[in-house]
Amino acid sequence: MEYEVIRAEKEWQRAGAYSVRIQGMNRQHHISLREEFDEHDNDKTKYIVILDDGYPVATCRFYEINDSEVILGRVVVLPEYRGKQLGRKTVEQAQDWVRELGYKRIIIDSRLEAVPFYEKLGYKVLDDTVIKSGNFDCVRMFKEG
Repeated sequence: MEYEVIRAEKEWQRAGAYSVRIQGMNRQHHISLREEFDEHDNDKTKYIVILDDGYPVATCRFYEINDSEVILGRVVVLPEYRGKQLGRKTVEQAQDWVRELGYKRIIIDSRLEAVPFYEKLGYKVLDDTVIKSGNFDCVRMFKEG
């Protein structure tokens, strides 16, 4: 199956990212829209959206925290598309874009159960401090370059 990857920079493209997040987080995990959509959902934030025949099925976002670092997050794959390497593809596409923009470090607040997923992609746990992100227990991870 061939999926289309878009760098969502226009509002209509970002709607695809929002659609995946509403279905994958708001609906599945009962996270309120107010919690899911925050001050980082704005025109400066970059979004990757993966489409299956025009239908948004996976997404992530990243935003700058300083001249050399970004935070990558809101990695969501619709339940019926999990197990197809779309989470990996989404993160890798974001990493490529981050590098093209000249950032040196990516930071992720990973849910505890997702740590092995990010480790396979080359991320390392910054420290073992568990932080609360909405309903989830997370640890901060990072990747250089």
